[in-house]
Amino acid sequence: MVIYQNLSQNQKRKNKTIKNQMTFLYTRTNTWSSAPQPTEETIKYWKHISQKKNWRIVQLPNGFLQTEYNIIEDPEVWIDVTRRETIGGAEQAIDASIEHYSRKLEFTKGPKVIKTFE
Repeated sequence: MVIYQNLSQNQKRKNKTIKNQMTFLYTRTNTWSSAPQPTEETIKYWKHISQKKNWRIVQLPNGFLQTEYNIIEDPEVWIDVTRRETIGGAEQAIDASIEHYSRKLEFTKGPKVIKTFE
C-alpha cells in the first residue's frame, strides 16, 4: 500500500523543493509448511452434518422453504442454513451441503493417490 503526502498549494509555493513523498507500509505474513489441520471437534461437526438424517426442511409463513440441521448437543435445536422456493431446490441445497462436508472429511484422511505410473 502506498500513501502519498498531499500538500496544499500554499505549502508548495513557499518551498519549491518539497515534492510528494511516498511512504511504504509493509505487513508481516506467515507461511505454513503444511495446511492447518482441523480439530477433533470440527471433524465431529462435519461428520454430524454430512448425514442426511440430521437435516430437515421447514415451510416458513411467507411460503419459502428453509433447510435446517440439528446440533450435536441438543437434537431439539435446529440451525437454519438456506431458504429456497421449491422443495426440489431445498433438497438440492441439503445434498450440496452434505457433499461439501463429506469432501472436507475425505481431505482430513491425508493425500489421495490419483494416478500411478509404471
